[in-house]
Amino acid sequence: MSDWLEMDKKYFMQTIVRHPLTLVRGEGLRVWDDTGKEYLDCVGGLAVNCLGHCHPVVVNALREQAGTLMQVSLWYYNKPMLRLAELLVQNSCMDRVFICNSGLEANEGAIKLARRYGALNLNGAYEIITTNMSFHGRSLALTAATGQEKMHKPFEPLPAGFINVENNSIAAIKAATTEKTCAVMLEPIQAEGGVNVPIDGFLKQVREWCDEKGILLIFDEVQTGVGRLGTLFGYQLYNVEPDIMSLAKGLGGGIPIGAVLAKENAAVFTLGDHNATFGGNPTTSATAYATLKYVIENDIPGNARKVGQYLKQGLQDLKSKYGFVTDVRGEGLLLAMEFDKDISANVVDGCIENGMLINKLKTNAIRFIPPLVMTTEEADEALGILDKVLAEMS
Repeated sequence: MSDWLEMDKKYFMQTIVRHPLTLVRGEGLRVWDDTGKEYLDCVGGLAVNCLGHCHPVVVNALREQAGTLMQVSLWYYNKPMLRLAELLVQNSCMDRVFICNSGLEANEGAIKLARRYGALNLNGAYEIITTNMSFHGRSLALTAATGQEKMHKPFEPLPAGFINVENNSIAAIKAATTEKTCAVMLEPIQAEGGVNVPIDGFLKQVREWCDEKGILLIFDEVQTGVGRLGTLFGYQLYNVEPDIMSLAKGLGGGIPIGAVLAKENAAVFTLGDHNATFGGNPTTSATAYATLKYVIENDIPGNARKVGQYLKQGLQDLKSKYGFVTDVRGEGLLLAMEFDKDISANVVDGCIENGMLINKLKTNAIRFIPPLVMTTEEADEALGILDKVLAEMS
């Protein structure tokens, strides 16, 4: 293991503190490191591996397409790209799709589309309102869109056109709306920012305000989409339809892919407005199609809802047991546990030592984002490990 750590220090830009753990194999909710130790994976590639590690549907689709046609560029049609677009439209409230390579690209595309809409329909309006503690990506534009000051300072001056306001406040959004506003961009549940759930009625109020002002509503569903919240898309949980939606993470079942979806009135890109060399390539499109089809046909969102409720109840039981646990929140299999002190790193280390991977969300909070095929038995195993770690801390 020390050789791998030294290679990391020698060759990589040091942008993240990695755990001293080298993973070499995965199956379902299990991963193994280079010493042969097994772990229950409740991180799931950061909410990416929706069907678990190396699910046969994902592997077979990838293998078959990679042996047939891998990349041809968007100058030509390819069947997997078209099938994926059809499946996305037929199972959402959207009408048009642009396929890209990541959540960052999907959000960039959504912002670019909203600005184009503003140029065509709102007298050149270009500003987008986002909320504090949001997270939309790490490009310069998306750093500005993200409502976290700590991300802004190192890269100032940031691109103009983004207004960060108080989360869960329709009054703040109304106050920030001007003739320059073309859209409001929200996550149905703020994922990276803390698993922050919207207050009752907030998203509907934003939808009504956008309709009143003639501006667009963008939902960043990079993490909440493809079943994570117990519905196929997060907007369905709150019965609020956006004009534009971004997807990634779980869409490819482990393969990098993203997508921008829009309703007909908002799909204003024309020839030459947007493109991506690898966007819609046959390999990722075929894998995403197979993944999404399996998710829909096998009601994976329903499993995420059922097991998520079970896991959340177990976490709430631990909250009752340990006084230093202050909150349990989230929906489906996007859940957080918060503490009254900065012990997240210790909890994560303790879980790793006891055979479970968990995500440090903040210094005082951890996050569960396991594969959506998690069973109640695996949820019990996760709860048992966490219980043991918390007991040692108390």
